[in-house]
Amino acid sequence: MAKTKETADASDIVQDSLVLRILPDALRPYARLARLDRAIGTWLLLLPCWWGLSLAWIGHPALPLPSAWYFLLFGIGAVVMRGAGCTWNDITDRDFDAKVARTATRPIPAGEVSVKMAVAFMVAQALLGLWILLQFNRETVIVGVASLLLVAAYPFMKRITYWPQAWLGLTFNWGALVGWSSMQPGIAAPALVLYAAGFFWTLGYDTIYAHQDKEDDALIGVKSTALRLGGATTKWLWGFYGITILLIGAAGWLAGAGWGFWPLLGLAAAHLVRQILTVRIDDPADCLAHFKSNRDFGFIILAAIIAGGLTTG
Repeated sequence: MAKTKETADASDIVQDSLVLRILPDALRPYARLARLDRAIGTWLLLLPCWWGLSLAWIGHPALPLPSAWYFLLFGIGAVVMRGAGCTWNDITDRDFDAKVARTATRPIPAGEVSVKMAVAFMVAQALLGLWILLQFNRETVIVGVASLLLVAAYPFMKRITYWPQAWLGLTFNWGALVGWSSMQPGIAAPALVLYAAGFFWTLGYDTIYAHQDKEDDALIGVKSTALRLGGATTKWLWGFYGITILLIGAAGWLAGAGWGFWPLLGLAAAHLVRQILTVRIDDPADCLAHFKSNRDFGFIILAAIIAGGLTTG
């Protein structure tokens, strides 16, 4: 598909990305495949890992404070595994992407990367992710590898259900379990409740994101919660985000979080309330801005968990 001013204006590629500017021309299509020009997806994948890692430390004074090395390993792992997942998504969705203005200039439908080279790139990223995972204990490796089943199935969910965001919630928040397992044996109740909280959080923010494409999705037969919920989205967001806060609070309580956890949880709740009150679901640019603001929410929750650990006893 030839690039036109219309498709370029609608493209989801960040034209002024520093990553794209510093890379050689030959590598830029692969950087776009891995979404290195858009860090928000990496943050949304990484933050639940850091949540689980930090939550496992609360109430266990015999455990050391999670090391900067673990935080770094999860950070690198999130970059490469999100890249592998996005590459897989673009391989499976290449025909759909070619029909939507926002995605028509992605490397595969635009003819910049062949399917064969995209598969090779995806495998290389996955192998790097596996090497990073092998730096952790055996249980973490098993839990991490199990997530591949969710990743592999995700691109097909939009073809069969109006709730692909639910599958994304199961996939993107798996890191809460991986992070927990890196610090403690067994997946205990606090980790499971935190994972459930992340699931509802993703239902909220990705429904907002999906409103960007609802008109094109309806035309080409792709399903989403944005189409399913329509004008009632805001009402559903109260439920999704309300459950998110309740479950994060329950996870902190089960883990024995100290008093420092609760004020920051309140701040995080206020952040989500502001999203609900100000989002304009028929304005794609506003939906994208609100979607991106969830990185800030994730950092507030991370700060809450760490503060809860520092104020126990």
